[in-house]
Amino acid sequence: MPSHTSTTPVPLPWWRYGYVWLVISGPLAVVVAALVSGWIAVRQQDPVLAQDYYRQGLEINKTLAAQGPLAPAEQGRNHAASPPGSVRTK
Repeated sequence: MPSHTSTTPVPLPWWRYGYVWLVISGPLAVVVAALVSGWIAVRQQDPVLAQDYYRQGLEINKTLAAQGPLAPAEQGRNHAASPPGSVRTK
């Protein structure tokens, strides 16, 4: 009677396959990032706006207007697509 040996490989446990860890690592990274974001949100206090934030903004705008235009940066931003020679300088 001939003896037959099985040549089928023994299956490995699921955690020994690299593709399993590749699939698990994506959602695991998202969960870790969500936990860190939640911890930061709970741990740090949100800044409180001043009661007169709008008036303070208007005062900043007045201060900037009193300083004059921010040339040449403002001219470059406002006239980036203007044809040459059409920009008036002071």
